[in-house]
Amino acid sequence: LQEKKIFMVQGPYPTIRRLLRARGWVERKPPSVGRWLEQHQLLHSPWPPTEEEKEEEEQCDDNPNGIHDLMSYLVRDRVPNFIWANHLSAVDPQLLEQDHVVNHYARVGAFTTKEGLCLSLQNLPWIEQADPNTFFPRCYRLGTMDEREAFIDDFRLTAARSLLKLALEEAGDRLMGPEQPPSSDKEPGWHSSHVSHPMPSTAGPGSPLYPQLVEEALEVCEQHLGILKHQDIDRGTPFPCRTCIDWDRFLQDYYCVAHEGAGLVLSGAQRERCQDLLQHLAEQLPQFSMEGKLNVWILKPGAESQGRGIVCATQLEEVLRLARGCTAPSVREGKWVVQKYLERLLTIFGTKFDIRQWFVVTDWKPLTVWFCGDCYLRFCSRPFSLHCLERVSVQKWYKMSPDQDPRVPLDRVWSSKQFQAYLAWLGQVDAWHQVIVPGMKAAILNALRSAQDQVGFRKSSFELYGADFLVGEDCQPWLLEINSCPTMSPSSAVTRRLCTNVQRDTLRLVLDRKDNPTCSIGAFELIYKE
Repeated sequence: LQEKKIFMVQGPYPTIRRLLRARGWVERKPPSVGRWLEQHQLLHSPWPPTEEEKEEEEQCDDNPNGIHDLMSYLVRDRVPNFIWANHLSAVDPQLLEQDHVVNHYARVGAFTTKEGLCLSLQNLPWIEQADPNTFFPRCYRLGTMDEREAFIDDFRLTAARSLLKLALEEAGDRLMGPEQPPSSDKEPGWHSSHVSHPMPSTAGPGSPLYPQLVEEALEVCEQHLGILKHQDIDRGTPFPCRTCIDWDRFLQDYYCVAHEGAGLVLSGAQRERCQDLLQHLAEQLPQFSMEGKLNVWILKPGAESQGRGIVCATQLEEVLRLARGCTAPSVREGKWVVQKYLERLLTIFGTKFDIRQWFVVTDWKPLTVWFCGDCYLRFCSRPFSLHCLERVSVQKWYKMSPDQDPRVPLDRVWSSKQFQAYLAWLGQVDAWHQVIVPGMKAAILNALRSAQDQVGFRKSSFELYGADFLVGEDCQPWLLEINSCPTMSPSSAVTRRLCTNVQRDTLRLVLDRKDNPTCSIGAFELIYKE
């Protein structure tokens, strides 16, 4: 009591409980399930413990003589000095004193929900000299009229660029960007939603041809390039998407070429214009290197997590229809977001993966961020194919496909060290330390700075986050989302070790450093302090 070492844990966190007990802390246990609805406590969980939580609690029982239960009983009426909970909503802020430590901040939805992150990063250029398009796939809130119109313009322009790429491909060309490795779209590792792989070169003699389609796409992209280079400032040129062509007819023709194998007519002069124009667009558009030829977009409920409710689409009408037709609460509140899908991404043995990267914020004023040097990769359960879109974050619920490459681990998890070895095998030995890690750090810091003024700041709180990234063919990391309550339940030998370590090192950061500023903090490094 005098040392203020009373803690409370809500949720399946046996590692936190074990580490705090080892430090001499005493647990104030939440009410039992039988008394759960009858008592108002500091920690008021909205639901009783799950079977998984009970099982993990039993596995953590290192108390054969009941001494911990006795000590918990003695502090049953005390307010805990340290709280580790699943969600901040489980904590009654009125009972917290100034020095009580809690593992969550308020109003973090500004960067931990899809809608919040989308909106915050739109404001980033006003806060920092940074462009969110360099690390966050283009994203729009469909519940907002201006953003819905901006998405429609973006979809049309991307379709025009995609058509030029298809035209060059049919002409036997491949556009090579300034830092873009050879494309591997013929190998496992590309996919789209419920559409066929574009095969314009195999169009038969009876396939329709569109002699004006390339010319129209060239006209649109040339006008867009002029806007990007600010050549239209004095001319007042309207945005090309709204004036140039009949867009309904153009998109229908583009769908025939991209998804049904229709042919294109491309003259020698047009071929040169395509090459030159796409090269200049690649220099102006930070996301050009991750775009493919199918114009795939992802429709996401703004506040959902773990891939729930995600739908992929390749047609504008489909996106707008899905957004209008869904009756989910997030849609009724206008919280759907649509985001550009990474069509040109790095795969491992033909399999899509993402990276779960941890970081801790220990202060918002000044903003203080710690980056974990350990992370892990999660593989999809089936080969990466244009014929099937699967959600990365819920792959643990899927059985391994029989078509999966046998080199993909059965538990579908790799450590970052295994990934570095794979990059070295690809001849990209420096990509991890020189491209991927710096890119992830920059993306995380930009996301935090963009939302900093909206977060509910509390001096004695901290929070552990999990950021999810995809990696492009050029090894550029792309931020997908940031999770405010990353799972600590191990699903593999890799995650069992890493989740234990990150919890241990987080306690070192927020507890041990108070008494010993030079103590070990494990894999964490300070990457930012205002």
